[in-house]
Amino acid sequence: MYHNPVLLDESVSGLIINPDGIYVDCTFGGGGHSREILSRLSDKGRLFSFDQDPDALKNKIDDERFTLVNQNFRFLENSLLMYGVTQVDGVLADLGVSSHQFDEADRGFSIRTEGPLDMRMNTMQGLDARKVVNEYEEEQLADIFYLYGELREARKLARELVAARKKGEIKTTDDLKRVFSYMPAHKSNKFFAQVFQAIRIEVNQELEVLKEMLEQSYKVLKPGGRLSVISYHSLEDRLVKRFLKNGMFEGEPERDIYGNYNKSFELLKTKAIVPTDEEIAENSRARSAKLRIGTKV
Repeated sequence: MYHNPVLLDESVSGLIINPDGIYVDCTFGGGGHSREILSRLSDKGRLFSFDQDPDALKNKIDDERFTLVNQNFRFLENSLLMYGVTQVDGVLADLGVSSHQFDEADRGFSIRTEGPLDMRMNTMQGLDARKVVNEYEEEQLADIFYLYGELREARKLARELVAARKKGEIKTTDDLKRVFSYMPAHKSNKFFAQVFQAIRIEVNQELEVLKEMLEQSYKVLKPGGRLSVISYHSLEDRLVKRFLKNGMFEGEPERDIYGNYNKSFELLKTKAIVPTDEEIAENSRARSAKLRIGTKV
């Protein structure tokens, strides 16, 4: 299976408010969420799905209501304009790396299998993990490990990485893991997951792209339209939560003399929706997923 969609019913049920409407799936992948959306639309409904990964194009759905856009979702607004669409009824985004990307060793996303240091979601772009690991300055690497991997020992790790690459280029995922081979076995999985996450976020500029997508989603959503977002780590979830709360990523909105501020969204639920124990048992990659849904005010 290319990808087992997470929180499928919850994310789509919270999204569809008008079966005749226009919807966007920002992260097509294997098409699981897109197929579910189409199953709930009438003959008049339309769905535009985005994916920058060429591999995802193989999963294109044969449905006249469906359009697959081979673009990063940071180009959401302009891409829709090319199809004459200025407003939509709902936007869905599943921010996780697909199972296919993790399972393909040549993509370099997984800590479990050896592969080239790549980690590009768009295999046509220039920047890859090999360039980050071998060419970034020590200070840059420290910032990446600290900000994107939330690793407290970021400066030490950056220093060790720079020292290791002086002995020879770091080319594969196993080469990178050997730099930190001293890590105790009981800590290694979490540690390497954080290291790989930090580098992957930098390669794909994931947090900046997410901000752009959220801001553009607000612009294209009709009043009353829904934004449904599934995130998988605290950095993503924090941005989504703050944006749905007050339309900002940091700071506080201006308030009137009564302490009130203009809301961008009304939350469907105040707390994040998480997978059931049954779903996690069937799909372990759902464990860290959090779903937040807002209605544009």
